Amino acid sequence: MRWLRLVSRMAPLLAVAALAAPAGATTLIRQGLEDLVQNNENVVQGRVVDIHSYWNADHSFIFTDVRLRPSFGLRRNEPGRDVTITLMGGTVGETTVLVIGSPELVPGSEYLLFLNREDLPGAPQTLTVRDLVQGAFETSTVNGERRFFSQALLHPLAPDAQGRTDVPGGEQGIGVDDMIRQIRELANDR
Repeated sequence: MRWLRLVSRMAPLLAVAALAAPAGATTLIRQGLEDLVQNNENVVQGRVVDIHSYWNADHSFIFTDVRLRPSFGLRRNEPGRDVTITLMGGTVGETTVLVIGSPELVPGSEYLLFLNREDLPGAPQTLTVRDLVQGAFETSTVNGERRFFSQALLHPLAPDAQGRTDVPGGEQGIGVDDMIRQIRELANDR
């Protein structure tokens, strides 16, 4: 009988613990286009030219450098010059560091990236995609129109201050020209 009382008292605590277990993953609070423009120093549309993963200086973390050839840049971007950004995670030899929610960039593919200088482990003020998948948009052609699709589409987002959880462009994406126009307007309002 005593054992049954103990189990019945523990059941609610075990249920709460079981529900909390999945919360260990990366939690991303929804960032709208206004937030992405306001909180990042640069926006670059470009094709990935090269990717290289390596250990940081004290061999405690793996980074991946991604070299982009820009076709559009807003703010601190010089036309015709490649831009190198650093992402946390990558594979060196048999060791892989996986950062949940990190953008996935593939050589030869085109993206729109929101970039900022951030302090990464052992690498202060490094140009990176600070908003993880929310700061990365893939370019795809749908019915003859080039559109951007947020990589955050596949990640559940916590609601922003207005209670919204949708990503810019939603599942339909947003036309390349429309997105660039909106970014320019938002940047001019800053």
